[in-house]
Amino acid sequence: MTSQMTNRLHDFLTATAAACPDDIALIDHTDSALSWVELVHSVDAAVDVLTSHGVGAGDRILLVLENCPSVVAFLYAASRLDAVAVVVNARITSIELDRIVPHCDPAAVIFSTNSSVAATDHATTLGATSISGAYGNAAIVRRDGSVAEPVFEHPQEQVAAMLYTSGTTGLPKAAMLTHQNLISGAMASATLRGSRRGDVCYVALPLSHIFGLVTLFAMCSSQSTIRLEPRFDVERLFAALQKDVTILPAVPQMHAQLFQYARDRNIARYEHGKLRYVSSGAAPLDPAWKREAEAFYGLALQNGYGMTESSAGVCATQNTIGEADVSVGVAMGDCELKLDFTAAGATAGEGVGEILVRGPQIMKGYFRNQEQTDQVFDQDGYFRTGDLGRFDDSGHLHIAGRSKELIIRSGFNVYPVEVEAALTEHTDVVLAAVVGRAVAGNEEVLAFVQMAGGSGTTEDELKQFVRDKLSPYKRPSRVVITDKLPAAATGKILKASLIEVFADELAS
Repeated sequence: MTSQMTNRLHDFLTATAAACPDDIALIDHTDSALSWVELVHSVDAAVDVLTSHGVGAGDRILLVLENCPSVVAFLYAASRLDAVAVVVNARITSIELDRIVPHCDPAAVIFSTNSSVAATDHATTLGATSISGAYGNAAIVRRDGSVAEPVFEHPQEQVAAMLYTSGTTGLPKAAMLTHQNLISGAMASATLRGSRRGDVCYVALPLSHIFGLVTLFAMCSSQSTIRLEPRFDVERLFAALQKDVTILPAVPQMHAQLFQYARDRNIARYEHGKLRYVSSGAAPLDPAWKREAEAFYGLALQNGYGMTESSAGVCATQNTIGEADVSVGVAMGDCELKLDFTAAGATAGEGVGEILVRGPQIMKGYFRNQEQTDQVFDQDGYFRTGDLGRFDDSGHLHIAGRSKELIIRSGFNVYPVEVEAALTEHTDVVLAAVVGRAVAGNEEVLAFVQMAGGSGTTEDELKQFVRDKLSPYKRPSRVVITDKLPAAATGKILKASLIEVFADELAS
């Protein structure tokens, strides 16, 4: 495994390409393979493209992407140039992208047109120029007037990537992750999985999500191969498991679809035998579902907890098969955890407090927003997660709830305020409240709207209204229409009671 002395993310690639140049680095959705030395050549070509478009140190490069080798090339190219890769999912709407571009002020925007119709559509809208080379096919737009950020030699100071944690009607919020943040996260992840040369990791997790991004760097650090998929396809996952996959990090919905796919073919369990590590993240873990997963894989299902601001993993389990533990485990790497029993929502008598995290994986701050940054760090440098948790007698962390009301749907973050804002743009909507509800291995988005008197707007019409305003995973599964939402004396909507109050409507 690459040394902890790594200074920049591309040092992982340099070291691995030197150690095993002809080993397979990436396998794409067409089953084409790229060796480590070929990946280095594709990065060289991406660096040439960026420099020819005037991109330099301190500039931001916005990558509008779905997973493919060209994205990997431009991620490492950004590191080589000491530029900052800003990664967003190509499936966001044009409205969402229009908010992000002026906020992150990129010197160039790259679109992964080779693997994504959505990215191609955005590229066409913004008048991007098609480019091709050793990195494959892509498109680029050069933006004039972008202001570069200062560049630092120390990896803990130099920002490597930015990921957006919300996209509300106000200013978006971008977490600045330094090279040291991502290096630490990658090393902790690789160590946890015991990843090594010869491993093949299946990655349908989007590289625009911290879980997928850190997995990419972790596998590179350990000289492991990645099967990189632009979108989750259960048939392709099933085939890959029969062929060569040894490590499977996924979200519950992916696992659940695989189990159903196998059942439909009268296959009771995974039999191929190469898979040795399987994990579930980005959503709560149900005990019954955990038992089902372990029965199918014949392996322990590991669970974890993390967030964008912590470079993914904060905690993880290392259980043996059959353990009833549904905690998120203990701290990974050099992370330190504590609970704040004075925080909103805490119940000290039950041992529940807000989870605070400190360590080399924690972000530098929010891009060009010192006020927001100051709000989430305490005086000792701990990051306030906004999540509530408790420790059991063995020191394992259990998540008690989300004080920030975050919904995690199919591994993607959904912020209720964003969905509420889209709904309230409708002229007949007076108030909107959005909550998540647990379903099998996932969460669904539920919206409750108070309509103006006399409005005949239907649930289907409201769903259609927000269709172009929200990415598919953010769209509500149900929209309950009412003439009054339950509220406190102050007028604040009582979100905690919505599902109970409207149980009959949700059941219909």
